[in-house]
Amino acid sequence: MTWVKICGTTDVDDALLAVALGADALGFIFAPGSTRQIAPGRARDIAARIPPETMTVGVFRNEAKERVVDIVHTTGLRAAQLHGNESPDEVAWVAERVPTVIKAVAAGTDQARRASEFSVPIILVDAQTPGSGEVFDWSLAESLPDDKHILLAGGLNPDNVAEAIATVRPWGVDVASGVEREPGRKDPSLLRRFIDNAKAIVPTEEVE
Repeated sequence: MTWVKICGTTDVDDALLAVALGADALGFIFAPGSTRQIAPGRARDIAARIPPETMTVGVFRNEAKERVVDIVHTTGLRAAQLHGNESPDEVAWVAERVPTVIKAVAAGTDQARRASEFSVPIILVDAQTPGSGEVFDWSLAESLPDDKHILLAGGLNPDNVAEAIATVRPWGVDVASGVEREPGRKDPSLLRRFIDNAKAIVPTEEVE
């Protein structure tokens, strides 16, 4: 089934509900200025209650690589998502010190076209303005490398996620605003519908 990451987690009840409904990963945003930013201490408290089979991901934007590694380790998270202008060398440095690294790129950019240069297994593709909730032209995802797991983000919601998966055939999907009642707080009904609709579609990598 399609891998599902619920991002912008700020509340333990939302986190536990997402896991119970079948989410494979939870994202905690540390990027300054985000309406879903969470303090490392609070993220640590929530992550401590998440079962080990669910990936917990710290989301960073143009953060010093040493601080990325420090926050991931001190909060007990299991992955880092780099959502800025990090170079391949910087991404590789973090990947040597963090169990899993996701590199985010904006669709249609030079960074997206050069995504194969990042030595990580997962590439997240988002709209030009990450976190805006905007849907981008999904045909732009065709330029992404075939040897990476593609994690599709950008304006996804319960009503369009099935179409997005059928069109792009990504390994996984990532959502924040599309399942919220307000920034940082999830809507249980939207959360359930999104996960159900996403899990109902089989990604290309699993089709024989």
